[in-house]
Amino acid sequence: MSQTPQRHRARRRLIAGVTAVAAAATVAAALPAGAQSSDGKGPGGGKKGTVDVQLLSFNDFHGNLEPPAGSSGRVTERQPDGTEKQIDAGGVEYLATHLREARKGNKYSVTAAAGDMIGGSPMLSGLFHDEPTVEALNKLDLDVSSVGNHEFDEGRAELARMQNGGCHAEEGCYEEGKEFGGADFPYLAANVTDEKTGKPILKPYTVWKKKGVKIGFIGVTLEGTPDVVTAEGVKGLKFHDEIETINKYAKELDRKGVKSIVALIHEGGEPASPAYNYDCDSPGAGDGISGPITDIAKGVTSKVDAMVTGHTHEAYVCTIPDPSGKPRMVTSASSFGKAYTDTTLTYDRRSKDIVRTSVKSATSANHVVSRDVTKAADMSELIKRWGTLAAPIANRPVGYIAGDIPGRGATTPETPLGDLIADAQLAYAKTLDPGTDLALMNSGGIRSDLVHKASGAEGDGVVTYGEAFTVQPFGNTVNLIDLKGSQLITALQQQVTGVNEASPRILQISKGLTYTLDLTKAGADRVVVDSIKLNGEALDPNATYRVALNQFLAGGGDGYAELGKGANPLVGGDDLLAFEEYLKANSSAATPYPVPAADRITVVK
Repeated sequence: MSQTPQRHRARRRLIAGVTAVAAAATVAAALPAGAQSSDGKGPGGGKKGTVDVQLLSFNDFHGNLEPPAGSSGRVTERQPDGTEKQIDAGGVEYLATHLREARKGNKYSVTAAAGDMIGGSPMLSGLFHDEPTVEALNKLDLDVSSVGNHEFDEGRAELARMQNGGCHAEEGCYEEGKEFGGADFPYLAANVTDEKTGKPILKPYTVWKKKGVKIGFIGVTLEGTPDVVTAEGVKGLKFHDEIETINKYAKELDRKGVKSIVALIHEGGEPASPAYNYDCDSPGAGDGISGPITDIAKGVTSKVDAMVTGHTHEAYVCTIPDPSGKPRMVTSASSFGKAYTDTTLTYDRRSKDIVRTSVKSATSANHVVSRDVTKAADMSELIKRWGTLAAPIANRPVGYIAGDIPGRGATTPETPLGDLIADAQLAYAKTLDPGTDLALMNSGGIRSDLVHKASGAEGDGVVTYGEAFTVQPFGNTVNLIDLKGSQLITALQQQVTGVNEASPRILQISKGLTYTLDLTKAGADRVVVDSIKLNGEALDPNATYRVALNQFLAGGGDGYAELGKGANPLVGGDDLLAFEEYLKANSSAATPYPVPAADRITVVK
């Protein structure tokens, strides 16, 4: 998901003075329903020269060490009668228990991830530049991960520190006498090269080995990463085509005698149902999966035996034909550690390849990281340790709300939390320039909901700094630019055209701006130009408007190239501080902030 760099100035200011001190059912990617390993004894057998290798995988963890709040911490389960049920899920204490239980009885087990392990993280991890998350992933025995777009939020040098260790260049070490050790697992970035040297900035692939079994892992992020990360985050880097890159390194692995290959791809698709147990291979009209991963899967060489994907935060286990027409498993495990996938790869010792057969979705499943299991004690200790460091900052009240204010989990293009954030940025911008007309906020920059129920001892309805940080963790500035009315129209049309046409990204807008979004139409026509009004008056294409927006949008991020053309720029202060000041000024225990109506965009379906 698209975002921007993590918080810097505010974090440094706030940290000063603080840092001194389920047994799993397998997803049968290679075995037909009801099959056992070749010796009839289950996983790990090999009488006829085959070995069952368990592949556990997940994606888009985003530093969610604690159970995610609100809708961000739930998965949808389809019931036998066709209805859907919401299940609380996630939290690294539970993820660790589920993965450890799943590994029991499997002699050959490898754990892999498909990017965005860090970045856009809640305060417990984001405040410390995601060192707590990397430490937790090490404890989870993660074997390998591809990079995702969020691994570049703080730039190449910080990603290298995540891999290799060392204390932060500006903030130093967070725990006295203890230096950050870096990731025990390799981060793979096959399609990310240095602009000058043309060489990958990290390893393009790794080979997992155990008792003669060898499986190669190739890791790539989406080619469009520069479109969803600030220019500073990808400075000096070049991002290449996913298919061409995977095929190149699959050929290289094959030449080296590695015939079993898994691709870790931080790009994904949209299944027809949000349910984690949806039968992706059901033949009904409108069923299946769409999105970028379908074309990627059809183009990646048949040398690759399975694909672990991410980025869209969806849960799916699908078979998509490879170029030779053979079905190949393509999986994704939701996000935030709410689910994991368990895949059985049948490895033939003679051919050194995976035995791939036709797979039906009835034999495939993702698994929910439910919270009805015993918490992993080592993860509880980790959370407590880092939480103690964060507590003086995280628990500070910043405002009050009258009810849940959905953001990340909202089901409409315009969200109540989007309205609140846009209004906060407009109010802040007016302190810099009273002539500011409106504010725009990217929906992907809203990382969670504001939940009315207390997360700790603060009391219901109290918004803490930690909760606000979780909503806006990227450390953007609030900038001002001048745009012609015609440019504003173009920017609104870019929500549903170009890179955003297939999956629209709808800007969140401040009070006074209204328009109609007609989703029955195609392309730019979905924005009804004649309906665009500011404070009740039609937008004038020839007039100049003063617009507030974060630095990510001001740089043309998320496909809004027109916003990158603004004139008379003014760089303001921290977006989280603007949000905090707005809540303080407009809410109290006696008069909490009301849930916004989210009625500025009229949606026609």
